[in-house]
Amino acid sequence: MNSTRRSLLKTFTLGGAASLTSCERITTALSQQFGQGVPSSLAVGDGVKIDDDFHLLNRAAFGSWPGDWSRLKSMGREAWIEEQLQPESIDNTLCNLRDGSFESLQFEPGNAYEFDKEVLRDEITRHTLIQAVYSKRQLLEVMVEFWTDHLNIDLEKGDCVYLKPSDDREVIRAHALGNFHDLIIASAKSPAMLTYLDGRDNKVRAKSKDVPNENYARELLELHTLGVSGGYTQNDVYEAARCLTGWTVDLKRNLLEDLNLFKPARGVTYFKKEWHDDGEKKVLGHTIPAGGGAQDIERLVDIVCSHRSTGHYLATKLCHRFVSYNPPEALVKRVADQFIATRGDIKSLLRLILKSDEFYASQGQLLKRPFRYVVSALRTVGADTYAHPPLMEYLHRMGQGLFQYPTPDGYPDEEAPWMGTLLWRWNFAFAIASNQVPTVKCNPTMLRKSLDKDTKAQTAKLFAHCIGRHPLETELKAIENLSNKDEMLGAMLASPAFQRC
Repeated sequence: MNSTRRSLLKTFTLGGAASLTSCERITTALSQQFGQGVPSSLAVGDGVKIDDDFHLLNRAAFGSWPGDWSRLKSMGREAWIEEQLQPESIDNTLCNLRDGSFESLQFEPGNAYEFDKEVLRDEITRHTLIQAVYSKRQLLEVMVEFWTDHLNIDLEKGDCVYLKPSDDREVIRAHALGNFHDLIIASAKSPAMLTYLDGRDNKVRAKSKDVPNENYARELLELHTLGVSGGYTQNDVYEAARCLTGWTVDLKRNLLEDLNLFKPARGVTYFKKEWHDDGEKKVLGHTIPAGGGAQDIERLVDIVCSHRSTGHYLATKLCHRFVSYNPPEALVKRVADQFIATRGDIKSLLRLILKSDEFYASQGQLLKRPFRYVVSALRTVGADTYAHPPLMEYLHRMGQGLFQYPTPDGYPDEEAPWMGTLLWRWNFAFAIASNQVPTVKCNPTMLRKSLDKDTKAQTAKLFAHCIGRHPLETELKAIENLSNKDEMLGAMLASPAFQRC
């Protein structure tokens, strides 16, 4: 944690003497005072079709926080998209204040070993959820989730729990809206990725018949760049593995060894020249001359990231996530061409997708995965939470514990794997609506009053606030038949319409 943030928190907690609960109460009060609550008046759309602006917030953000829809209406979609594509220009102080006590996230990998595993796991998962709920840099957080799946690392493998916080900060978040080439080279050198996919053990063997460790090289081609049908061969995997030999991470150094400045620090990636295969390599038809040493990894990444198959694979994944499970080929081709033309400029790809006709023709087609469902529900009701275990447990029950997917392909986008956890979604919806999730607070009464003072009109407007359109007559009648207003809100959050985006 930097000194400015630490000083700020100490000021808010009267010299740091208050308990964590007191600190949270003070942060909540400050957040509400400076606008991070439910406004006194809320507007909603009046159509029976999902509003286009609401649709944009449903996909390019984690849903609409109370007041976001009106703000977007006022500034216009194009201006909102451009603002979100420049996250550094958006003040995120109130959100950052909520997780400012998560000190383990600020340390380099070697220093992270000073923390207990449970602390590291708790802080990175809570940080991820808090940022998704409260960050004003919503498109950045949506892309952080996308790249976290694309470059999946399971906290539970080996030392990854110590190394993933810096990977999240320096790889995923640093490049989420940047350049794809830069993202992949940062990931290729990430201590967490090298540990997760066994790249740190990739070295020249003593016997010529032995082969390099191909695990990371295979996933680099199959999952991170070209895709399983991208046209690479087993020999390309082998040659790529040769390019990557020598990059390693020392996970066993102790404190006394750290005092030796001539040795690499614990948990930091470095190049071990004597481990590298320095001969000529041929990857995807390109020759990498002998003697390249540590630069072979740069040449390899440039070759695979510049391949047309990579452009098509990434375009398909992005359109799959933002548009449709079966994205229109015309849109995929336009995005793939943009990928090649801009050498993987991520902002250009998102700008094209979010302004396309295909994007706005795809309303309500995608099932929200558990993380998006939980976050969007919390945002919809303007919830106050610090992501303590009772809330995180719902994600586990729904099958999407953060950073815990065991295989390198990341949590699936398709809806079939998530259909077996619908009961936990319904439980969560009614629990949130009735303030029954410990450590999570919301004020449904204030939310309803901000929509309309007339109690009879509140139900239809609350539905429009949650779903993005006014209810059909049958929907309204079914909701009004429920016994109390909390159940009405719970039914809206549990409805098929809310569970899709």
